[in-house]
Amino acid sequence: MSLSARRVTLPAITPIVLQKRVIKVYSEDETSRALEVPSDITARDVCQLLILKNHYIDDHSWTLFEHLPHIGLERTIEDHELVIEVLSNWGMEEENKLYFRKNYAKYEFFKNPMYFFPEHMVSFATETNGEISPTQILQMFLSSSTYPEIHGFLHAKEQGKKSWKKIYFLLRRSGLYFSTKGTSKEPRHLQFFSEFGNSDIYVSLAGKKKHGAPTNYGFCFKPNKAGGPRDLKMLCAEEEQSRTCWVTAIRLFKYGMQLYQNYLHPYQGRSGCSSQSISPMRSISENSLVAMDFSGQKSRVIENPTEALSVAVEEGLAWRKKGCLRLGTHGSPTASSQSCATNMAIHRSQPWFHHKISREEAQRLIIQQGLVDGVFLVRDSQSNPKTFVLSMSHGQKIKHFQIIPVEDDGEMFHTLDDGHTRFTDLIQLVEFYQLNKGVLPCKLKHYCARIAL
Repeated sequence: MSLSARRVTLPAITPIVLQKRVIKVYSEDETSRALEVPSDITARDVCQLLILKNHYIDDHSWTLFEHLPHIGLERTIEDHELVIEVLSNWGMEEENKLYFRKNYAKYEFFKNPMYFFPEHMVSFATETNGEISPTQILQMFLSSSTYPEIHGFLHAKEQGKKSWKKIYFLLRRSGLYFSTKGTSKEPRHLQFFSEFGNSDIYVSLAGKKKHGAPTNYGFCFKPNKAGGPRDLKMLCAEEEQSRTCWVTAIRLFKYGMQLYQNYLHPYQGRSGCSSQSISPMRSISENSLVAMDFSGQKSRVIENPTEALSVAVEEGLAWRKKGCLRLGTHGSPTASSQSCATNMAIHRSQPWFHHKISREEAQRLIIQQGLVDGVFLVRDSQSNPKTFVLSMSHGQKIKHFQIIPVEDDGEMFHTLDDGHTRFTDLIQLVEFYQLNKGVLPCKLKHYCARIAL
């Protein structure tokens, strides 16, 4: 018995070669950077690439935005979305841009759902026993078996017309509907308005100017594929909280658990951009920072928070005094007037200081980077050239606090509370309110900065 060997020819395996494309990404100051990327790169991967190239600290708030200037719309590109697919929907004649900046509110609804789903806007498709907490509402969005309903009045732009009409809308998992009879939810009175699968949700940046909207809180549905202004389904809310609720609910209905996975695992992406292959330049964690006392023979951890704060303030004052002495040794003795001038100007190099921007521009910057408690910036006052203004977000509203200069024994100080708490310069003031709420509604947490790429 003989065995004969037979050669088996396997079909050749053709390697999959990913095409590369060059994309341009802009920052808020309109500087840009060109990147050569593969066709399967996600928005999160692009952010990670820019973070590494620019040596930024990754606090998971860096975001890619799609900006459509010709119709005044913008949206957050979700972390898992393929960037090349987004670009493929752009028309050749359109001047659309990708922007890279902070968005502290991107996943804030997972942390503080109570701010995003006001009771008067939420109802439930099935009977519920007892009160439903905001956290339970959020869980319903992620569940496939049940869902909350978002409802309320919105201004809708009539198709093909310039006029707007106030209508009662109802948002369900199957899409957005409006009532043809008052606030009736009966099926015979509900008419379909838009679905989510083949559309993206955008916020309007200049709704009053470009679309004649009755308020500045506009948003719209735009088909994925390139289309003109006639294909937009424009809506307008009465206030920012209402718009935020509608847009957040639509994002949750459209992407569901994918958003939660993006929030839980911000580094899941290409192997070249994963957290395992990246050694961060440096990281900041409030839990890993401790106050130390090196004044004795042995160093010790300062466990008393009051003592730690007083030590930090003393060190800050000592550092500034040394800095003022160094700055004052260029040819003339340091006078108190020179010291004051230095203190008055020391803030200009800080990323949170925005010089002579208007109140409206300050509000736009804060809204762009997210209406999260503690997002802030400092600017020159337009009404009083000798004062400054602290603009900050709290409770999804923007509040403005005047920083007033006070003089005592020939020295100038800054104060937010009529002189009860005084600071030699704005840096000291900001650092204090980052640690203490004081007269503010909350501590200062995230500063608005215009980055350059």
